[in-house]
Amino acid sequence: MPDVIDRFYTAARQGDGAGILALLHPEFEARTAPGLPCGAGGVFHGPREALTRVWGAIFAEYDTAPYAESRHETTDGTTVVTGTYRGTARASGRAYEAEFVHLWRVTDGRISWLHQYTDTARWHEALTGR
Repeated sequence: MPDVIDRFYTAARQGDGAGILALLHPEFEARTAPGLPCGAGGVFHGPREALTRVWGAIFAEYDTAPYAESRHETTDGTTVVTGTYRGTARASGRAYEAEFVHLWRVTDGRISWLHQYTDTARWHEALTGR
């Protein structure tokens, strides 16, 4: 796995927004799971928009982190990472775990693209208990 992707997971576990920004390519695009809470699901363009509308929105509502479990390189240069988000919804105090698949692309040594799949129902259950 490219070192920059590993550094992303470390920065996300530490809640290091500046560290995340430093790893993202200026033309970064994130495609996050539809239905993700906090308005964090959808397509986001640019490092600042992704940091604010995805990770910032999630970190405001959850004490959470992604834990990578497997990594695979595809022939087209995409890195596939599977793992589990673990954390707690701040308002309810409910713990949750949600599996994920992240597809990553790196351009010029920085992360240029992320496509995220996760079990959004687990995220919502932690917030609402349903």
